[in-house]
Amino acid sequence: MNIDFKDQVVLITGATRGIGKQIADDMAAAGAQLILTGTKPGADNYFQVDFTNRKSLDSFISQLEKIKRIDVCINNAGINRINNIDETDPKDWDDIIAVNLTAPFLIIRAVAKLMKKQKYGRIVNISSIFGVVSKEKRSIYSASKFGLRGLTVAASNELARYGILVNSVCPGVVLTDLTKSILTEEEMKAIAAQIPAGRLATPDEISKVVLFLSSKLNTYLTGQDIIVDGGYVNV
Repeated sequence: MNIDFKDQVVLITGATRGIGKQIADDMAAAGAQLILTGTKPGADNYFQVDFTNRKSLDSFISQLEKIKRIDVCINNAGINRINNIDETDPKDWDDIIAVNLTAPFLIIRAVAKLMKKQKYGRIVNISSIFGVVSKEKRSIYSASKFGLRGLTVAASNELARYGILVNSVCPGVVLTDLTKSILTEEEMKAIAAQIPAGRLATPDEISKVVLFLSSKLNTYLTGQDIIVDGGYVNV
């Protein structure tokens, strides 16, 4: 079975690095026409959007509403700031909820209108294992990702009758450039030792799951959270 996105328009947020970039590269290789977002200004191959800034987000939504067709929407953009709950800054709450939950809601709201007219669509929200379990210093992040799971299920119930399938993917610890910049080799080894698979995930292992959920091969799977973590949350 080959996954083919020829003649399909695919929207991916946060597509300039890590998991998002891998998904974008794999989608392009499968023939998709891409609409991408990133945060750095001055690029000519993606929309520069700051989801923490409501004016920037609203401007992007306005541009989306002018597009005539979107077949696939992947809400990948996300941020995290780690702190004890009694030491968190309320601005961190505002920013994390804005990027991880408000932006996906408004984007789904916009693309659903197009997809309903098409009687077809695939929406994948990139959540996290911390939207399934949690640990210390992740109170805001987990709140946003648990909320994204709720949004996924609710939207899937509404949109399935229109041929629109909505799912979320919950990656574990992934070996991205960001992970390498945050964790030392010893810290990564310690985390890997806690994972039944014995290692961190690679971005392409997450991307493969996203591509299946986004493709025409997926005809009946909706409202689900697919955990891709090497068994970490089951330990």
